[in-house]
Amino acid sequence: MCYRFGEFELHPSERELRHKGEPIALAPKAFDALQHLVRRAPHLVRKDELMDALWPSTHVEEANLTNCIAALRKVLGHGGIQTVSRHGYRLMLTVTGEPGIISGAYEKFVDARDLIRERSPESILRARDLLWLCLADDPTFAPAWAWLGRCSWMIEKLSADGERAEALAEAAFRRAFIIDPDLACAHQFYTPVETDMGHAQLALSRLSDRLARIRRDPETFTGLVQVFRFCGLLQESIDAHHRAQELDPTISTSVPHTLFLIGDYPAAIDTYAGRAGYYLDAAVWAALGETRRSVALLRERLGRAQLSHLMSGLTASLLAVLEQRTAEAIDLMQRINIRHEPEATMYLARHYSYLGAADEAIGMLRQAAAAGFICAPETLRRDPWLAAVRAHPHYRQIEAEAQKAVMRARSVLQTG
Repeated sequence: MCYRFGEFELHPSERELRHKGEPIALAPKAFDALQHLVRRAPHLVRKDELMDALWPSTHVEEANLTNCIAALRKVLGHGGIQTVSRHGYRLMLTVTGEPGIISGAYEKFVDARDLIRERSPESILRARDLLWLCLADDPTFAPAWAWLGRCSWMIEKLSADGERAEALAEAAFRRAFIIDPDLACAHQFYTPVETDMGHAQLALSRLSDRLARIRRDPETFTGLVQVFRFCGLLQESIDAHHRAQELDPTISTSVPHTLFLIGDYPAAIDTYAGRAGYYLDAAVWAALGETRRSVALLRERLGRAQLSHLMSGLTASLLAVLEQRTAEAIDLMQRINIRHEPEATMYLARHYSYLGAADEAIGMLRQAAAAGFICAPETLRRDPWLAAVRAHPHYRQIEAEAQKAVMRARSVLQTG
């Protein structure tokens, strides 16, 4: 019954670390620090969290923790533990086994996680099959159920058999929560499912409750970045991003989309930099009037990337809009099969509005709101691509409905 990582085994019940089967002497506090890092891997563990765990109710100098980490690096190698300056530490060795989990099941789980991170249709389908094999070995392995839920929802986005994948995702997450109601990765992965299904306020309530119990969880704030945006609470979304980064400066959130909607285009570009670009940065450059740059990005991506039906349609229609191929752009948008993509629906509203098709743009905004994405009032008022919407006779009604939805979301936040 041990944790396995690299060439090491950590046996909690025996309080022993082994390297290639040979025991290694560790001071008690160093052992406790390592156990805490291993349990939280691959997430950042904050210094204050480690200090509280190692020296509860006792004031000690931070140098004591520094000495523990130095001792562990002598054993694991200097690259075994990452220092995130002024914040904390992260175990860099991949955990390949946990106490109570069958070895073969955990190996399949690790391989499946790696495949999902590749994000190609083939790798996601292979990951799903591995996760089923993993759960056949150990049906009580809650993280495997959570990753199966995530994997199934990704298949829902990519597959023609979306309804079956959607049902499986919901069932997998329910199972994960039954086994471990506070499982961090289950809460993290379930958030985009809830928001895309039109239940952003339920996600807001769930994450607020979690935050009341676990106040310094960067993944919860990361989820709130998306949830707040879907509720039309753009400043709250940005604030949640800052809180997530205060807790873990290496964490990635969906804040570029929020910054885009609030009209802070330079910040949207800065925070989006370094990611696998598909649509957003091209949309930002277009909003800035950098049409040639946006067109070049879109052409390059359509030429090389294996995109989903939705992303292909969204990207190709933006390119057609910018190249003034109006009839083709409208045809492309009308042929997009939108299942659970309320945020993408709002982007299509911008395309229609830019083309002067205000009726269609208003229809898309209403469709997005009905599906669970509220276009924030400040976006409606300021976005230059929504100028045609603002001239439409129904604009005031759209804005008033958005404002009411924002107030409802704020009331959920206050009661939570």
